[in-house]
Amino acid sequence: MPKAKLLTPALCRAGRGFLDWTQTDLAERSGVSRSTIRDFEGCHHDIHRATSAQLTQAFEEAGLKILRLDGIGTVIVDSGSDGAPHEKQD
Repeated sequence: MPKAKLLTPALCRAGRGFLDWTQTDLAERSGVSRSTIRDFEGCHHDIHRATSAQLTQAFEEAGLKILRLDGIGTVIVDSGSDGAPHEKQD
């Protein structure tokens, strides 16, 4: 059985929402085109593993972690150690 993908369209939207990022913000930080992010989040098509890795890295650099927890599923957690809220960077 193939392994389930960690980053889903819903988690991508949730990560952006947590960080108060637009699709353009995520595109600039990840190097992935905004149209690819839009189509992925809208469930119009899947993304390659490399693209998923770029998006995940952008979230991780902003202090988020995407984890798969047994018995729970996939979650997003704030990995910031200072407890300060994330601010949108212009």
